[in-house]
Amino acid sequence: MEGPFFGKRPLLAEVMELDQVRCVEPSFADLIDDRYTAWLESLPADEGRMLVDEGDAPLAVAFHTGEGWQLGSFHLRAPTLAVIEHFEELPGEIFQEERETYEDAIREYYSLLLGGSVTPALDDLNPERVKKARDLLSEYWGDRGGDFSCLDCCCGSGLGSLLLAERGITPLAYDNDPSLLSLGLSKGRLLPEKTMCIDGTLAHHYCQGAEAGLGLMFGEINAFTEQVWEMVTAELLGLTEFCLITVGTEREAELVRRWAEDRGANVSTDENTRDPFYDRWVCDVERH
Repeated sequence: MEGPFFGKRPLLAEVMELDQVRCVEPSFADLIDDRYTAWLESLPADEGRMLVDEGDAPLAVAFHTGEGWQLGSFHLRAPTLAVIEHFEELPGEIFQEERETYEDAIREYYSLLLGGSVTPALDDLNPERVKKARDLLSEYWGDRGGDFSCLDCCCGSGLGSLLLAERGITPLAYDNDPSLLSLGLSKGRLLPEKTMCIDGTLAHHYCQGAEAGLGLMFGEINAFTEQVWEMVTAELLGLTEFCLITVGTEREAELVRRWAEDRGANVSTDENTRDPFYDRWVCDVERH
């Protein structure tokens, strides 16, 4: 695989015990697409490798071809019998790895690919913005003790992930803007192994639930985007037990409150006077 890897060997190559490996799916978002399974079924190869999890469920199948090792990932979709039979026809080995380790490896692979191919956006954070958001998070989550799992929804360039890391929490972050993700990865605010470039309306296809969810400064919610933001919010609510969402206007906060209450959650909305623009309104959501 070409492109910079921030000075280290990709974890995916390590878990497959290979020098190099290339995924057949072009992007992380494509990992749920069965079309790439069909392509693997008849891929000309002379050797194969299969990776399974703790319960012996397939995580990935790699085939050695004239272009090197090519891997299809099956932690988000099921392999077909034809792919398994193709592997069994070839000389090869079966390896075992913890599912969590593989998930980190495949996210890192695509994050590093993105970071090496997408020009980062202009830096969108300044110390005052960071301080105000830090104070906001401390106000709402300061009394929640211990480490908890968290999703950083619509993470942008990683402000939420940065603040959560300061609190000893390593969130799973996602957004659909490659340039902002590239910026966050280059600045170290986002961890390659914990970042996904996906459509937030489909989040449940790519990750399991978490205790908490954070959505700092959702984008503008207007007549044209309202349906999309409702779906993004619904996905976050469905994956978490409690979450904190900030928006720019009272009208947007009322929309989030209504969407959450329609799904049986308790919601409080408050004006945040720290900042005249960012995170102006706060939605504190708790599922029953």
